[in-house]
Amino acid sequence: MMRFSLPFYKMVASGNDFVVVDNRKGIVGDIKEFARKVCAGHTGIGADGVLLLENSRRADFKMRIINSDGSEAEACGNGFRCIALFAKEKLSCPSEFRFESLAGIITAHVKAQRVCVELPVPSELELDQSLEALGHRLHYAFLNTGVPHAVIFVEGLPKIDVEEIGRAVRHHGNFKPRGTNVNFVQVENDKTISVRTYERGVENETLACGTGSTASAVVSVLKGYVRSPVQVKTRGGEILEINIQCDGKKITRVTLEGEARFVCEGKMAAGLL
Repeated sequence: MMRFSLPFYKMVASGNDFVVVDNRKGIVGDIKEFARKVCAGHTGIGADGVLLLENSRRADFKMRIINSDGSEAEACGNGFRCIALFAKEKLSCPSEFRFESLAGIITAHVKAQRVCVELPVPSELELDQSLEALGHRLHYAFLNTGVPHAVIFVEGLPKIDVEEIGRAVRHHGNFKPRGTNVNFVQVENDKTISVRTYERGVENETLACGTGSTASAVVSVLKGYVRSPVQVKTRGGEILEINIQCDGKKITRVTLEGEARFVCEGKMAAGLL
C-alpha cells in the first residue's frame, strides 16, 4: 500500500502557483530534488515553486523559496503573499506579522484574502542600459527587488516573444554569473502598466511575478511614466497595487498588495520525499 506522509497546500497569487509545506520539523531532506519532483507538471503536483515554512530566531517564522528547477530564490512577491495568508489561516498568526527571508525581514498585513507585504528597498539601480541580443539592441533598466530584474519597455506587449527574448536576456553576459529575471512592460496610462515576465529558475514565462511587477512599477515611476500607487496588470489577470515612496529619486519604501488563495490541500506520497 502506498504511504502518504507529508501534508501540503497548493496556493496561488496572480497565477503564480506554489506548493506550501510546513517544514519546521525538518521533514524535507534534499530540498532541491524535492522541489524538482513536486513541481513537475505530469509526475508531481505541478507548480512554479515550493514555499517552505521553517523556524526563525529573528521573526515569527522563516520562509524559503525553491524554484521548480531546484534553485533557491532570495525573494518572491507572490510567494510572500501566499505564505502570509498560509500563516494567518493555518498558524493563527495575527493580521500583521513579520517573517524572515533571504532578502531580509518581510512585514505582512492580511485582511481576508487581500495581502500587503513590504518588500526590500530596491538596490543596484541602473536606469539607462543597453545590450545586443538576437541581432537587436535592447534598452533596459536593471534593479534588485530582492532578486535581480531587467525591465524593458515595449509596445504591442501581447505579441512579444517573451520566452525567446527573455531567455536571451536572462543569460546575457551583462548579468553573469547569477543571470536575471526579465520584464516586458507596456505603459497603459499614468497609473497603470501591463507586465509579462520571464522568470529565472522557472526558465519560462509565468502568469505573474510579484518582484518583477514591483521592479517594473519602480522603474516606471522613476522615469516619470506613471504615478504611485501603480496598478500592474499581469498575464494571470489580477491587478496588483504597488505603492512606492520616494525621497527625490531615492526609493525609501515599497509595498505590494493583491489577493492570494488556497487551491487545495492533501498529503504527498512518500516517494516525493
